[in-house]
Amino acid sequence: MDALVDVVTLDNLHEKLPRWDPAAPNHLYALVDMGSNGIRFSISDLSPPQARLLKCIYRERAAISLFDALSGPSLLFSDDTIRLVSQTLARFQSIAVDDYGVPPNQIMVFATEAMRRAQNAVAMLQAIRTSSPGLSVFILAPAVETLLGAVGARSGFADVKGLFLDLGGGSVQMTYLDSVAARSAPREDGVAHEVAAARAGQSMPYGAARLIKLLDGDDAEAQGAHPSQIRGAMNESFKALCAQYPSLAADAVDAKHHQEAEKDKDARGVDIYLCGGGFRGYGSMLKHNHPVNPYPVPSIGSFVVSGRLFRRTKDMLKLNKSIDEKIFGMSKRRRTQFPAIVAVVEALIDVVPHIRSVTFCAGGNREGALMMILPPTIRDSNPLSIPVDVVGPSSPMIPDAYAATLPVVLDTLRSAFPPDLDLAMTTSVFGLQLGELYARGIWARLGEDPDLNASAALHGAVSFPDSPGLTHLGRAVLGVTLCARWGANVAPVDQQLHKNLRSLMDTADPEATFWADYTGAVTAAVVTLVRTWPKTPGAIRDRIRFRATAEHGKKLKLTLEILIAKSAAKGIHTDSLADPFKMIKKQKHDGKKVTVIVNPLP
Repeated sequence: MDALVDVVTLDNLHEKLPRWDPAAPNHLYALVDMGSNGIRFSISDLSPPQARLLKCIYRERAAISLFDALSGPSLLFSDDTIRLVSQTLARFQSIAVDDYGVPPNQIMVFATEAMRRAQNAVAMLQAIRTSSPGLSVFILAPAVETLLGAVGARSGFADVKGLFLDLGGGSVQMTYLDSVAARSAPREDGVAHEVAAARAGQSMPYGAARLIKLLDGDDAEAQGAHPSQIRGAMNESFKALCAQYPSLAADAVDAKHHQEAEKDKDARGVDIYLCGGGFRGYGSMLKHNHPVNPYPVPSIGSFVVSGRLFRRTKDMLKLNKSIDEKIFGMSKRRRTQFPAIVAVVEALIDVVPHIRSVTFCAGGNREGALMMILPPTIRDSNPLSIPVDVVGPSSPMIPDAYAATLPVVLDTLRSAFPPDLDLAMTTSVFGLQLGELYARGIWARLGEDPDLNASAALHGAVSFPDSPGLTHLGRAVLGVTLCARWGANVAPVDQQLHKNLRSLMDTADPEATFWADYTGAVTAAVVTLVRTWPKTPGAIRDRIRFRATAEHGKKLKLTLEILIAKSAAKGIHTDSLADPFKMIKKQKHDGKKVTVIVNPLP
């Protein structure tokens, strides 16, 4: 094999990746992904303690389809394509080194299916070496592409359990990740669970760019693109993963046994995570045609749909054919590939017994490579626990001196919920592990008008689409709850935004908006007595406490007793502590009633 052809495998991956050192003077890393549908370039900052956030400071995409550039039966790149690609990578290298100061040894370039198939890949590599001295291109083995795609998709979440698929231009990969199980039961052989999943993963030659050519062709190779062939390959891949992972097999069997019962259709099944341009295109089409449209603004971040909505492939095909207007997130090229994308989606639907939810992930190969640079302890950490401002431009980080009182703040808020309620299972800032982020916003913007703060909370929910760990649902819950903390009295221009965020929450859980409004009202009561971040545990415990009881029947009757210290209540009318809860009544939560009683603290 030519010396220029440097193939990265699961066995030599860590030898090829740059080393991450928390004490290094420079933590900027540049990546170039020479994908089949386009060449993507980014620069990211992995400075501690925020390395897990994979903060991207520059990104660019060159609209060069290497798959389309392969011509003739011998699959050759033309001289013009080789020249264009080599010049593009030289420009990327200059931006990284000259403009941003990225160390040359912290630049990674990797190529996938198109470069694996090209007969004159060596000529391409030689041209890149000539135009960009010192720049090496790694050609990813299919298993490594599976690894980086899955880990990149996983990078945006605290924990995941589900089937991962990456649909690129030349191939589609499938694997399975269960981060909680992997953390609680590490492998005896010491192999990282992501690497083990990649070994078990499957790569299929049905990428969107390649598949659309096959579907439109009539030669012998095109016969392998018949829907039954795609479904067969998908089925074999899924069966292999079920054999390797008992938890996946159990979810699949459980779903199969219960999918006949209507009430169980959204409660059981397999959760799926999708990344890659092809699947993101399908997600954009779903968002465009959603009957309620809970997405208040176009978003490039991760978002979740039900399996039932995901299965509407025929509607998506009709939409792609009938609509002339621009669909956000869909290029003209992607729309021409849409029948191929749908063919892969329909094969997936046919193979998995019941799909409970589908998460369209923002991450991909570049994020996966960055994650694999980091040590496992950071890779497996919860991005929501990292001290960075993602709630809004004016939200301060929790002062280090007060960080010890964070548990007291959260415990105080939790104590206002009925003890027989499993708070961890609610669609709330607590159930979604957003308590710390919510706490950061409680005492923010105290010098601003409350109504402006309520609106700012809503806009903050849609202004940070790439924040790791924050899905559409998480941002909606966070924004609506903070809005309620300020009274939820928003200007007419923001009322539709408020309504859309609440619609998104209702779609996920009909109880979600009630608990958001209730949490906000409880918080407002706390802030009435505790006017700044509590410097000591006593600064909140000695002023206000809660006791809650609930009657569960056709209607939820919740009684909240607010216990306040006489010294803290000086100059405050006790009615002001109950006033925030009037907002709950205004929101018309049918079947739910909250009664507030204010008593002195014993």
